[in-house]
Amino acid sequence: MELTKASNLYSLNKSTYVNLRWIAYIGQLIAILVVQFYLKFNFDYFICISIVIFSILTNIFLNFKIKTNQLNNNFSTFYLIFDILQLSILFFFTGGITNPFIFLIIIPAVFSSQYLHFFSSIILVMIITLMLIFLTFFYYDLPHPKEFHFHAPDYYLYSIPLSIIIGLFFLVYFGFKFGEESRIRKKAYDKIQELMARESELLSLGAQAAASAHSLGTPLSTILLTVMELKKEFGNDKKITKDLDLLISQSQRCKEILKKLSLNPTIDDEFLNFNLSLKDYIDEIVRSYEEISKKEFIIDFENYKNPINLNKSIEIMYGLRNFIGNANKFSKKIIKIVIKNDDQKTTIIIKDDGPGFPKDLIDRDKLGEPYIRTTDQKNITKYGLGLGTFIGKTLLEKNLAIINFNNSSQSGGAEVTIVWKNRDLKLI
Repeated sequence: MELTKASNLYSLNKSTYVNLRWIAYIGQLIAILVVQFYLKFNFDYFICISIVIFSILTNIFLNFKIKTNQLNNNFSTFYLIFDILQLSILFFFTGGITNPFIFLIIIPAVFSSQYLHFFSSIILVMIITLMLIFLTFFYYDLPHPKEFHFHAPDYYLYSIPLSIIIGLFFLVYFGFKFGEESRIRKKAYDKIQELMARESELLSLGAQAAASAHSLGTPLSTILLTVMELKKEFGNDKKITKDLDLLISQSQRCKEILKKLSLNPTIDDEFLNFNLSLKDYIDEIVRSYEEISKKEFIIDFENYKNPINLNKSIEIMYGLRNFIGNANKFSKKIIKIVIKNDDQKTTIIIKDDGPGFPKDLIDRDKLGEPYIRTTDQKNITKYGLGLGTFIGKTLLEKNLAIINFNNSSQSGGAEVTIVWKNRDLKLI
């Protein structure tokens, strides 16, 4: 990805960055003032204080003149380069590589690795490396008492930038890896929030439909009654009678539609009850897939005794639907769902007769991670990015379930085992 394109995807929070710069500049001012007025060491005090004051002005500009809350990748990179150069100039006048605060020069690159594009971090690392090499050979003496002259042996002097550069590469690499994982997970969690919001919206629409059905029931009954009276009056006119019969039939049809929209739990939708077992969840999901799928669903609940009832949960419903949907997608003919329990735990096993989970992802224990790809080039497009598995796993684990992924020893297909401790189910 080009750096210019990354500008809209990676950013720094302006207030956080501004506050960090204030801390840095206050620290620089304190260090300069203490060395000049308390320790009374000789150094280019006026130049150093001028550099800090100019930097403070840039922070004021950033705080009050830049109106966006998020600084894009390019703008953030520019400001971090400025911070590196500002620190380098200060170190140039205060001992260069021998300054005990020289390690602070790596902070902008480490900060960048967490939030900005990888190319930005590479640019910052290169600039810092060049500055460290420059400050190793070119600098004013470290401020010191007049009767004392500080001098470090060359081998020690050269080891300082070497150790800092090694630390810089180490921290930036791990900062980038952790930052990338954080961004991937945030993107996946945002997807979950979007899906849950959509489910809640559908439920809200269902409630509105029920309210509308209740409100429309009375005027529709009045229309139907009026039409029937008109039919009695004009029953001898075949042309009018035909039109009135059509109105009656369509009015009856509207009543049936409104009846369904009302979601009467005793008539149309038993899944609105608040005493549901996991079998009720499975039955509802399987019923919805059987309407659109030609594959065979087998539900085994012979060992499911004394089920624990729980309130309806959109998260559990959607999590189970994801795994059953995956089984339906990848199976050849049969999807088998086993529900069983004992005194300690309740287990759901979802099996299919498809190709199974990618072996490389199972071996590396990567299943359930978002945005991952198998190395199996033959089926790479078929398996996708694992987002559905991540969403299902995350939603069910949020509701105290334990998820395991395997390939069936019998059919070779995928096998998902979902386990709840009974005491945890009672908390849902």
